[in-house]
Amino acid sequence: MFLTISTSGTAALPATDLGFLLHKHPDKAQKFSTSYGTAHVFYPEADAERCTAALLLEVDTVALVRRGKGKGRGGAPDAALAQYVNDRPYAASSLLAVALSGVFSSALRGVCNARPERAAEPLPLRIEVPALPARGGPDLVRRLFEPLGWAVTAEPVALDTEFPEWGDSRYVRLVLESEKLTLAEALRHLYVLLPVLDDAKHYWVSSEEVDKLLRAGEGWLPTHPEQKLITSRYLSRRWSLTRQAMERLELVRLAEADDSEVESIDNAVAEESEAEEKPTPLAVQRREAILAALHASGAARVLDLGCGQGQLVQALLKDVRFSEVVGVDVSVRALTIASRRLKLDRMGERQAARVKLFQGSLAYTDNRLKGYDAAVLSEVIEHLDLPRLPALEYAVFGHARPRTVLVTTPNVEYNVRWETLPAGHVRHGDHRFEWTREEFRTWSAAVAERYGYEVGFEPVGPDDPEVGPPTQMAVFHRDENLGDTPKEAKAA
Repeated sequence: MFLTISTSGTAALPATDLGFLLHKHPDKAQKFSTSYGTAHVFYPEADAERCTAALLLEVDTVALVRRGKGKGRGGAPDAALAQYVNDRPYAASSLLAVALSGVFSSALRGVCNARPERAAEPLPLRIEVPALPARGGPDLVRRLFEPLGWAVTAEPVALDTEFPEWGDSRYVRLVLESEKLTLAEALRHLYVLLPVLDDAKHYWVSSEEVDKLLRAGEGWLPTHPEQKLITSRYLSRRWSLTRQAMERLELVRLAEADDSEVESIDNAVAEESEAEEKPTPLAVQRREAILAALHASGAARVLDLGCGQGQLVQALLKDVRFSEVVGVDVSVRALTIASRRLKLDRMGERQAARVKLFQGSLAYTDNRLKGYDAAVLSEVIEHLDLPRLPALEYAVFGHARPRTVLVTTPNVEYNVRWETLPAGHVRHGDHRFEWTREEFRTWSAAVAERYGYEVGFEPVGPDDPEVGPPTQMAVFHRDENLGDTPKEAKAA
């Protein structure tokens, strides 16, 4: 990734003052460690008439895969190959924005003790980014930068110069020129708008990003005509964070219009509104629904099949009505994390007697799973390839045969309600499928018929009148008239 910042000057106001403003000496080539590689700062030219500072980010692609995975909502493409074959080492993105804030942190704040008067004055600036991802094309680039006082050149980069008929790529060569902006303002524009144009942050977006956006957007974002798009993309389309940021930006706008302080307007809001409860996470609602269904079934000895990192096992152990809890997972690493979560090495003898963790594959029969009151398959089946589902069905319903089986899985119809989930994408990169309500009911009814169970269905999470709940749960109860023998075995 490469970016240059140039300015011009005179003998009285030399261009080399850029070195003071950036806090990087023009006679030195410097390098700085970042979370995802090494940033180099050097000056291709530096004299009184013209000075250019270059920032080169040398991305460690292995660190990028290990730390960020390049996956998830708002992240890089989630295909497995795209973790290793992507544009991250070459095209300006959130990686470069983070490097800007780290390497030029004082300049970003407008701090320069050596040349305070120049830091506060507009400079003749020219910024070049040779390869910039632009989801929205050159037109969006102009709509973002021109209202801020930049003359914008955004030249599309051809997919292949040898084959012009293939058309343009999603990348542009960007040149920004202005004589109306301070260096700090220019850097803040880049810090926000580079990841906005890329539309794919490499790290998890939390509530702290709202504060970062408002700090960097001070003085220009509240009045920008593309404010909503900028806010939504910068926050990876997380609607709750976007709404929070938009509300705070509106307070800033009202304060400026009323020539008052933001705090005085914010204090006018009733205190009750600040005490509103945050929505309960879906994972918590799912565990609560499972616990309620297990209580209703009267189960005391419970299997958590595909227990992962042990969240449900932990919740079950807190309830004394469950006398034995067994967590099973194919992943040794997940079981290790579950063991740490449960603090098995420090657990009292009585409590330790209630819990077991062991490795096992649900695609094979396992005599250790027999004899339990209930089994839970929470967000498990969608991680299996469809041809392997019959093996799981037999291992759980045909061989282990607990009295009650709970199965939860995503409702794909609800995906349209996730604002940050691109159309046609599943909720997790490892999901092999996600079913509609009708598909899940059809599968559940067939399993119940085949293995001698009765099945009912319960929504988990808000039950949308149009698309249903985010999670669907099937509650299987074994037909006691068949005992421990499934129908298909009796028929045989």
